[in-house]
Amino acid sequence: MTTRAAYDSDVLVIGGGIVGLSTAYALTRAAPGTRVTVLEKEPGPARHQTGRNSGVIHSGIYYAPGSLKARYALRGAAEMAEFCAEHGIAHAVTGKLIVATDRAELPRLHALVQRGRRHGLPVRELGPAQITEYEPAVRGLAAIHVGTTGVCDFAAVATRLAAEVGAAGGVIRYGSDVVSVDRRSWGVAVRTADGAVVRARVLVNCAGLHCDRVARLAGDDPGVRIVPFRGEYYELTRPELVRGLVYPVPDPAFPFLGVHLTRGHDGGVHVGPNAVPALAREGYDWSVVRPHELADTLTWPGAWRIARRHWRYGAGEMRRSLSKQAFTSAVRRRLPDVTEADLRPAPAGVRAQAVLRDGTLVDDFLIREAPHTVHVLNAPSPAATASLPIGREVARRALLRARETGWRPPAVESGHCV
Repeated sequence: MTTRAAYDSDVLVIGGGIVGLSTAYALTRAAPGTRVTVLEKEPGPARHQTGRNSGVIHSGIYYAPGSLKARYALRGAAEMAEFCAEHGIAHAVTGKLIVATDRAELPRLHALVQRGRRHGLPVRELGPAQITEYEPAVRGLAAIHVGTTGVCDFAAVATRLAAEVGAAGGVIRYGSDVVSVDRRSWGVAVRTADGAVVRARVLVNCAGLHCDRVARLAGDDPGVRIVPFRGEYYELTRPELVRGLVYPVPDPAFPFLGVHLTRGHDGGVHVGPNAVPALAREGYDWSVVRPHELADTLTWPGAWRIARRHWRYGAGEMRRSLSKQAFTSAVRRRLPDVTEADLRPAPAGVRAQAVLRDGTLVDDFLIREAPHTVHVLNAPSPAATASLPIGREVARRALLRARETGWRPPAVESGHCV
């Protein structure tokens, strides 16, 4: 049996976004004294999906009852607001409007009302005149108001989680790009680009945009490929036009919520995102092209099947990406006073969307296990909202895997054991 001294860490987490850091945080709380290491290739936390989104604490209304997204978003929304309040992180519970502008959207809006009530959410149905009570500049045929939606600074949450992990004795290594994973009978040995090797009982893969690549490094077939979709944002130069959050009625055929208006924790209003294929996993504009990553997408059969199946939807998204006028027209369906001059480009994000071989977009969170390994293979929005319960679930699985190596918690405090 490999001794404790032979391991550099009990649980090694790859990825310093909010899900990876939440997992590390949960590990230190569930089993105090567990040696936890986080490897993050960037010089700091939350540099990709966590720090490049609209900052919305989602209510959970969009997600099918019983799904992981619904369960974890419903629980996570309340927990995220509590975490922010406890640690002095900017946040607000603002509520939001979901606005129908076409009669064809009304059945889908009604279905959302029913789903929200099944979830126990405070949902109010609104007519055109009532919409203006909440948002004077917004127009629509009908809307619903969801009172539990909010906003926060997710990058600040991730930074705080990292500080909590460090205070509990965990180690976070920035600038540590994983290049190989050697899985043995006793655990895993991970090598980083600078030649460092970390030996651990269990590997947790929270690598986000690169999670399928890390799974393959570990010798596992993830069964999915990450197809990156860039979401492009604008900032509203007249933020007084929007009081809170305004969303379109989503199309259930797609996991994307459509172009929405978000008054953030700082008072600014972001508009977006659209969803267009990125030419690199971290392709934050059209000029960023990484041929080997693009080839990774183009050689996956599912990517071509998406294109064939949804080319009309994709063409509309591409048009809004390449034409500010087209983007503005989409916004004007709900906010008719907006002009092109009111929209100023803002930093884009890239969604790590897992796609099956048959072209199905994975709609739920996806967590899979292998010997000495837990892989988080699909955790796009609302993963930031749901990050605290996701982290606890991943930590629970990792600790069970650690026990298979003969590990036992070095210290257990009442109320924190799994």
